[in-house]
Amino acid sequence: MRATTTRRGPRTRATLVALTAAGALALTACSGDSGALPDSEGDGESGNVEIRFAWWGSDTRHQTTQQIIDLFEDKNPGITVVPDFTDWDGYWDKLATAVAGGDTPDVITHEERFISDYATRGVIADMATLDIDTSEIPEDVLATGTIDGKLYGIATGVNAYSVIADPQVFADAGVEMPDDTTWTWDDYVEVAGAVAKGAGDGMWGTQDYGFNEAGLAVMARQKGETLYNEDGSLGVSPETVAEFFQVSLDLQANGGEPDASRTVEIQDAGPEGSLIGTNSGAMGVWWSNQFGALSGASGRDLEILRLPGESAGERTGMYFKPAMYYSVSAKTEHPEESAKFVDFLLNDPEVAALQLTDRGLPSNLSVRESILGDLPPTDQKVADFMADLEDEIVDNPPVPPNGSGEVQDIMIRLNTEVLFGDKTPQEAAEAFLTEVEAATAS
Repeated sequence: MRATTTRRGPRTRATLVALTAAGALALTACSGDSGALPDSEGDGESGNVEIRFAWWGSDTRHQTTQQIIDLFEDKNPGITVVPDFTDWDGYWDKLATAVAGGDTPDVITHEERFISDYATRGVIADMATLDIDTSEIPEDVLATGTIDGKLYGIATGVNAYSVIADPQVFADAGVEMPDDTTWTWDDYVEVAGAVAKGAGDGMWGTQDYGFNEAGLAVMARQKGETLYNEDGSLGVSPETVAEFFQVSLDLQANGGEPDASRTVEIQDAGPEGSLIGTNSGAMGVWWSNQFGALSGASGRDLEILRLPGESAGERTGMYFKPAMYYSVSAKTEHPEESAKFVDFLLNDPEVAALQLTDRGLPSNLSVRESILGDLPPTDQKVADFMADLEDEIVDNPPVPPNGSGEVQDIMIRLNTEVLFGDKTPQEAAEAFLTEVEAATAS
C-alpha cells in the first residue's frame, strides 16, 4: 500500500492500514433524478469492476466529469465508473434515499454542512486507511474533512467567500473602488450607498449578503468568536448575529441595496440574474469559484476583493472553504478501486487541466501549480487572489456539526423576515441561535 502523507511546511510520512468498514445511515427523504445505472457490483465473468460516483452540478460540470471518467477508464482497464449525478437541490434527498435503501454510491461528493452527519453514522470510510496520496494537500485543508481524528472527506479544492465588484459601475457613479485591505463594514455600507446615489435609478451599490451563514462566520471570526466550536456548539454571540442582520437594514436605509421584494427575487436568480450579472450593481458577496460565472454573465472585467473588516477586528476572519469533498462509502465492495479513482481525481494533472477551478482551486498544490499557466483570465484572477490571502488566513473553521445542513434554510427565512421588517435584528439573532442549537444538538 502506498504511504499516505499530509503536508504543511516540512513533510512527514506515515504508513497506513487497510480499510475498516462502518455501518449505514438510516435517512429518509424524497428521491432526486439522474440516469445512473443501478448496478455497481461489477461483472464477475469478465473481471470488470463497476463503481458508482455521485456528484451534483451544472450541465457543464456533468460533461467535464464524464470526460474525466473516460480518461480514468482508459488508464485503468477493468474499472468502470458509473455516473450518478443531479443538481444541487435534488442531490441530498437522492443520496439519503440511496443510503437508506442500502445502495450507497462507492464514491460520494460531499459538502461541509452534511459530511458530519454521514461520517458519524458510519456511512463513509476513514480515508486515511485507503491508498490515497495526500502528500501535496496542506494539513489545514485536510483538517477541514477530519472528524474525531478520522479523515472522512478530502477537499477537491478551496474557495473563499469574497466581494465581487464591477469597477465600471464604480467609475460611472464617480466613486473610488474601496481599499479591501483596510475597509470596514461601515465603509462597505457607506460605499454602497454612494455608488447607488451616483449611478442613478435602477443601479445599486450591492446585493444583500444575509442569506448565507458564511458571511456570519467571517464576521464572528473577525471578532474573535466562531460560528461553531470544535465540539459542535455555537460560538457566536447574539450581538454579532444581530450586527450581521443590521448591515442589511443599514444598506436598505441608505439605498445601497434594493428593497426587500426585489432583493428576494434577485437572490433566487443565481449569478446570471444577480446585480453584477445584469450590470445593475457594483458589488455582491459570492464564493470565489463563482467569479467566472459572474464575469461571463456581466461581460465585464470584474475584481475580487476581501470582505470588509479584515483589518479592523481582533483577527482576520476569511478562510479557505473546501469547495466540496470526495468521500468513499464504508460499505463499498470495491475499496481499492474506489480509492484509486479518488486518488486520480485529486492527483492527476490531466484531471486538473479538464476541470480547472470548477471544483475550487485544486487542493493538491503541485496540481494547482501545473494548471496556473492554462487558466483563463478570470480563473487566474481568483488564483492570484487566493495566493494573496494565504499569509493572512489564521486558520480554517472546524467541520460544521450534525444538523448544520438545516442552517442555511434557517438563515434564509430569518434574513427575509428582517428585510421585510417582520423581525428586528435582535429578534432574528435570538431566533437564529435557538433554532440552530436545536438543529445541531447531538
